[in-house]
Amino acid sequence: MDAYAVVETGGKQYLVKQNSQLDVEKLAGEAGAGLTLDRVLAVSDGQTLKVGAPVITGASVIAEIVKQFRGEKVVSFKKKRRKGYHKKIGHRQSLTRLTIKEIKAA
Repeated sequence: MDAYAVVETGGKQYLVKQNSQLDVEKLAGEAGAGLTLDRVLAVSDGQTLKVGAPVITGASVIAEIVKQFRGEKVVSFKKKRRKGYHKKIGHRQSLTRLTIKEIKAA
């Protein structure tokens, strides 16, 4: 099995592997810039799994920003029958696409 890590960013947890791409909530930086994700919750080298409580000190994931973009529109529609009430709300989340370059275990 390949090495992987579980990282937390934007209030969500993601399982990442080296050279994989990942869409996360918007992070500061321009395309091509490097980024270090240091909230590593678990890391595996393919043989052993190390789990943090809650994070592993010294472990980090090195990533590169590929692009900044906005996700698909999500539509929320509320309606009450026979009352003439309806509400339509749209939302597009700002996202950052990352490429995972390296997983550093402590």
